[in-house]
Formats: sequence, C-alpha cells, structure tokens
Amino acid sequence: MTSSEIFSIITFIYGLATLLYAVSWIFKKVLPGKLAVAVTAVAVVGNLTGIILRWIESYEMGIGHAPLSNLYESLIFFAMTIAVIHLFIEYRYKHRFIGVVASPIPFLIMAYASLPKVNDAIQPLIPALQSNWLIAHVMTCFVGYAAFAIAFGVSLMFLFKPADSPEGSGVVSRIPDFDILDDLTHQMVMFGFLFLTIGIITGAIWANQAWGRYWGWDPKETWSLITWLIYASLLHARLMRGWQGKKIAILSCVGFCAVIFTYFGVNLLPGLHSYQ
Repeated sequence: MTSSEIFSIITFIYGLATLLYAVSWIFKKVLPGKLAVAVTAVAVVGNLTGIILRWIESYEMGIGHAPLSNLYESLIFFAMTIAVIHLFIEYRYKHRFIGVVASPIPFLIMAYASLPKVNDAIQPLIPALQSNWLIAHVMTCFVGYAAFAIAFGVSLMFLFKPADSPEGSGVVSRIPDFDILDDLTHQMVMFGFLFLTIGIITGAIWANQAWGRYWGWDPKETWSLITWLIYASLLHARLMRGWQGKKIAILSCVGFCAVIFTYFGVNLLPGLHSYQ
C-alpha cells in the first residue's frame, strides 16, 4: 500500500470522526463522542504512518527529503497537526465541542488534497530548498496555523452563540459559556503566535542561507508578516486594552482569513514560496 492510498483512507476516517462528533453534539449522546475521539486518534496514527511511508518512498526514488515541500504534502501535515492539537485540547478541557468545530477541518483539508488539481507526486527539491531548515520552518509555521484554525472555529462558536439562549433550547444552547470560548481563543492564539514567530525566524535564517538575504518582501513573506501583525494586535488589544469577547473573536476570524490567504492566495502571485 502506498502513502497516497493510506491518505485516501484517512480522509474517510476523518469524515467518520466528523459525523460522530456531529451526532454526539446534536443528540447529546456520550457514546458517539467517545467513538469520535477514538476514530480521530486512529486517523492521526494513520496520517503519521502515511507521512513516514511517503518519506521512505522519496528515498527509494533517490530523492530523499522530508514530505513537506509542496502543496499536497503540506496539506497532509496541516490536517494531522490540527487533529493532534484538538485532541489534546479536548482532553485538557473535557469538552466535546472542541471536536465539533475542529474535526471538520482536517476532513476538508484531506478532501481538498485528494482533488485531481493537487499534484501528489513526489518531486525532487530545488537546490534552495535542500536544507535542514525546511523541516524546522515548515513544521513550526503549520503548528501555528493549526492553532489559529482551532481558534477560528471556537471564535465562530462565540459569534453564533446567542447572548440570551435559554438552557436546552436547541443545539446552539449547548455551546459553552462565553468565558470558556473567550479563554480558549486567547490560549490558542498565544500558542499559534509563538510558533508562527518561530516559523518566521527560521524562515529568515533559511532565506539567508539559500538566497543570501534574511528578508526580501516576497508575497509569502509579506503576508506572513501581515498575519503576524494581526495576531500581535489581537494579543496587544487583549493584554493592554482589556479587549475580550466579540472583539477578540472577530479579530481571530480576520487573522485566520489572513492565514488562508498566506497559505493559498499567494500561490496565485509570482514568488519564491508558491506551493505547487
């Protein structure tokens, strides 16, 4: 079995986990929620297995590099990272709502990666990318992106939760208290901001090694800085201005839109960082 075949199976497993989380949430059943956690864990193990196998396959082809170099490989790693973080947060907070908002994201990412327009071929690295900084830079950036993705999902819950929703009045009423959502958004943004900062620093060091300069205002670099500034503004507004609640949730959503454009949008622009 090839890594691509494993990833195809994993896509459906992530989809099953999403369905189980939805059933648990809608019908207030404990068993589907527990099964959803187990299924997600299986998906993560399978995802990691596929990444390792793809790495081995690249060596068998005489290419030999970490599977983090193109759009397909980054999507696979992104999905796994989101799933790992959401499982940890769900364990930490003991709330199934984390899985409800987070589990669809890996499923959608894997489904997108399986589209014919996404090239899943293992390709040799160009000379500029042949560096140990590839792993450090890409992994830290995507851990940050994954945390921002979960913060985005929690922020949407905050924005959709009615201020005067009576207990037991429907699915929306089961959304946790505003304080829990606000606190989790803040923690996920801080976590993501730390890793994005490390990712930008390692990227600058790598750029100097590859191209002889730390910063060149490439579209990816520019939008990474814009994303960093948005989340820095969010943390500043909360810590120094006392912003909470809806304002922070909106900024979190704006920041994740910047993340998505940094990841996908800049591929439409000429630059050194475009994923193919």
